Amino acid sequence: MHDDHKLIEGRIERVLRERIRPAVYPSSVGVDLAVWHAPGEPVPAAEGLAAEYEPTSVGVQWGPAWGTSWFRLTGTVPPEWAGLAVELVFDLGFDEKMTGFQCEGLAYRADGSPVKGLNPRNTWLPVGDPAQGGEEVVYYLEAAANPVLLDYIPFQPTQEGDRLTSSDAPLYRIARADLAVFDHQVWHLVQDIEVLYQLMLELPLTEARRWELLRALDRAIDAVDLQDVNGTATAARAELVDMLSRPAHTSAHQVSAIGHAHIDSAWLWPLRETVRKVARTASNVTNLMDEHPGFHFAMSQAQQLAWIEEHHPKVFARVKEKIDTGQFVPVGGMWVESDTNMPGAEAMARQFVHGKNYFLSRFGIETNEVWLPDSFGYTAAMPQIVRASASRWFLTQKISWNQTNKFPHHTFWWEGLDGTRIFTHFPPADTYNSELSGKELAHAARNYQEKGKATRSLVPFGWGDGGGGPTREMLARAARLSDVEGSTRVTVEPPGEFFRKAEEEYPDAPVWVGELYLEFHRGTYTSQAKTKQGNRRSEHLLREAELWAATAAIRLAAEYPYERLDRLWKLVLTNQFHDILPGSSIAWVHREAEETYAAVADELNEIIAVAQQALAGDGNWPVVFNASPHAHAEVPAAGALTRGEFTGHPVTVSTVDGVTVLGNEFLTVTVDGDGLISSIHDLLADREVIAPGARANLLQLHPDFPNMWDAWDVDSFYRNKVTDLTGSERVSVETNSAELATIRIERSFSVSTVTQLLTLRAGSRSVEIDTEVDWHETEKFLKLSFPVDVQSDRVAAETQFGHVYRPTHTNTSWDAAKFEICAHRWVHLGEPDYGVALVNDSTYGHDISRSAREGGGTVSVIRASLLRAPRFPDPQTDHGVHRFRHALVVGADKADAVRAGYRINLPERVVPGSGTAISPLVTVENPAVVVESVKLAEDQSGDLVLRLYEALGCRARTRLVLGTEVAAAYSTDLLERRWAETTEYEVTGNGFELSLRPFEILTVRLPRTPVTEGDH
Repeated sequence: MHDDHKLIEGRIERVLRERIRPAVYPSSVGVDLAVWHAPGEPVPAAEGLAAEYEPTSVGVQWGPAWGTSWFRLTGTVPPEWAGLAVELVFDLGFDEKMTGFQCEGLAYRADGSPVKGLNPRNTWLPVGDPAQGGEEVVYYLEAAANPVLLDYIPFQPTQEGDRLTSSDAPLYRIARADLAVFDHQVWHLVQDIEVLYQLMLELPLTEARRWELLRALDRAIDAVDLQDVNGTATAARAELVDMLSRPAHTSAHQVSAIGHAHIDSAWLWPLRETVRKVARTASNVTNLMDEHPGFHFAMSQAQQLAWIEEHHPKVFARVKEKIDTGQFVPVGGMWVESDTNMPGAEAMARQFVHGKNYFLSRFGIETNEVWLPDSFGYTAAMPQIVRASASRWFLTQKISWNQTNKFPHHTFWWEGLDGTRIFTHFPPADTYNSELSGKELAHAARNYQEKGKATRSLVPFGWGDGGGGPTREMLARAARLSDVEGSTRVTVEPPGEFFRKAEEEYPDAPVWVGELYLEFHRGTYTSQAKTKQGNRRSEHLLREAELWAATAAIRLAAEYPYERLDRLWKLVLTNQFHDILPGSSIAWVHREAEETYAAVADELNEIIAVAQQALAGDGNWPVVFNASPHAHAEVPAAGALTRGEFTGHPVTVSTVDGVTVLGNEFLTVTVDGDGLISSIHDLLADREVIAPGARANLLQLHPDFPNMWDAWDVDSFYRNKVTDLTGSERVSVETNSAELATIRIERSFSVSTVTQLLTLRAGSRSVEIDTEVDWHETEKFLKLSFPVDVQSDRVAAETQFGHVYRPTHTNTSWDAAKFEICAHRWVHLGEPDYGVALVNDSTYGHDISRSAREGGGTVSVIRASLLRAPRFPDPQTDHGVHRFRHALVVGADKADAVRAGYRINLPERVVPGSGTAISPLVTVENPAVVVESVKLAEDQSGDLVLRLYEALGCRARTRLVLGTEVAAAYSTDLLERRWAETTEYEVTGNGFELSLRPFEILTVRLPRTPVTEGDH
């Protein structure tokens, strides 16, 4: 019946492509071009504007990778164009298929004021609407020759990912530089046709509305004179008026569309390029807002706005102007859109502290929507952290990338590990870079899981990653789709409006409990080991710096380094962005991250040393400082003392026939001639820990060639082949003293070498393993294995402010998908009365599997992921020397795991001093309650602030014993403010009582001067 529809569709597509779209600019004249190539890194606008330019022309090549070229465009509007709309069209050599991943530009007027960005789908600059005719036009364009790195499917290694290795060959060719008449009627005709044509294609062939649209479009094409498109555009539009004016069905899905431009703070470009990407995008959207007062744009990541403020103050002024009108909407409340798997507990809290404080201090805005569309899974601690930051809602998108299981909800309550719930939305459009195309909107409506219970979803629209954000074409689509038959209803509005309406409509949404595990990108727990080590080390150095600086400030009235700590925190938080910390950025990014972490460590060690020396006083007595939240070897938590000589049970060492046995009062550890642990006998429990016939401390090497996303993914089939690295060049006793014994093991394999130090200390239930790897492998995965005779169907893995359980079996597809997991400082495997923990100082990836035990039962294998060697986007990923520390804690419960995890990451420091003990500022009597942070208040009032949490999953009551006088004590939100849940504590004697629910986070503020009404 309708066998001609393909013929008509082909006609519509060709006429639109070859006649109507080109007629948007019916007349054009060239402009004069001149260029100045910046000799190195980008320069300030004033320098670019004042440079010596040389003539150039359309067709000329420009731009080696990462280079910057400044173009000057000058021309005169023809007098006969008076009264017409005129634009300047400049094509740097764009490829529309790669929007956001190639060359970009920011245009300036001659006075240095920014205008807007130029991108593949946004190549125009305003001249006059209407033009006067005869006016002179002068624009300057800072053009970035960012190389295309994503145009390799499957991805291929490239040296273009670092300016140190990239080529000097020009990448782009100027394609167009014109002054052109802009025909509004033809442009609107393009939008009419595109919207209705895309809508038509999504309707079923059996639906009458599809055929009505097809016939109307056919008539509109008939009305176009192909030799006079501009003269007949109005008549063609008239044929479509009826189709655009029919209202949507009352049951139509409702879409809240919010302008957005997801910009990775670093990824296939360095941080310095993101500074320019956000300026270009912000210029675009503020320019668009002038013409479209109903346009709302959401921007997350306080760091990105801070970059605009610092480097582009004129753009920032425009942003602030539009924030004041409500069009430009800060969202997210975080310093960056961080990874949420690997940042430590306090760092995750500080993402909100620094992010929300920035939005409050610059714009007076309390952000309510946490905006993390692209991070690679979401910690179970997040709901409580969100709520404690005084935020209300959460948005994510990435779980649509799950490889195995489709997530069952789009709007739901997300319950975290402490029982806190936050209202959460997962846009069913399955994109955070929508064009508002018919296909995307129809997919949103079809895909929406809440049909029959709720009616609305959110769609972020705009080109991301430097693509320039929303375009005028997208806004035209939104306007046409606000209420049209056959489509979803589209309303452009702020995300807060969507969340308010969605929560009101669907208060009894389903509940998802626990982490939002992404069944994808599991390799990010391991890639770029030095970036991960730098993060972990920085987090613990920051803890030490704040603790000892606060102690010195209160004990000695020393100056507290507020500004330095604020700056250093922000450096660390920036590098927790979800393509930096996960190891999925180009070589340039990770090279700079390593340099940043080294500088951060130097400065923090200086702050720590100054504070500790002041506290230790003068003298030569060895004063031992313990920054851990747990006492160790007589040194109190967060305190210091002079430790006497060792008087405990000595460690013993014996070697017979190449087998070395280490012993203390708790353990007997047997190390065979290969340097592998063949036995750990727990003397107290009279129990063998290593699985029968197995050996621990076993390095295992797998091939690692995922199907596509090299640095991101570990695909399950990597386990099909494994090589046990059992050969050794040398196994010898390195140290033999009463306090400790160490065995040195040296191995080589392929083109890499390993040296391990295996240590047993007096009085310890831990076997310590220090591993140094000189790694030069390609597409390999290195694991460290511990087969243990412990039967458990789940493993506890530390996460922020607690731990989560993950299965060790594969009963369901959801269980099987968790074949690689993330843990912080420890994993714990336990039977009801006995367990072991593996703790680490810098690794995150783990896997735990089970196998049958001869004679019945099962044994478990705990493996830590050490190194990978992907080739994209950094072809030299992880090549070089790496050092790791692990310890197997025997007979451990979870409290032991928590203590050992802090201990390995916060080693004691010894400082010469007077020998006087330094008592802690705060002591907690219940071991289940952990003091995560001791610091002075962010507002520089001098108040003491503590962050605590319940670490074992129990209800806990405790007394906080204070080592200083305080005027009051009360709980606050993460930003150290009184809030609806504030509790006032009665300080009696030297402390006060408090209680915590399982895994509860508690921030306590302790003013040191009397609090007056209205303070804080």
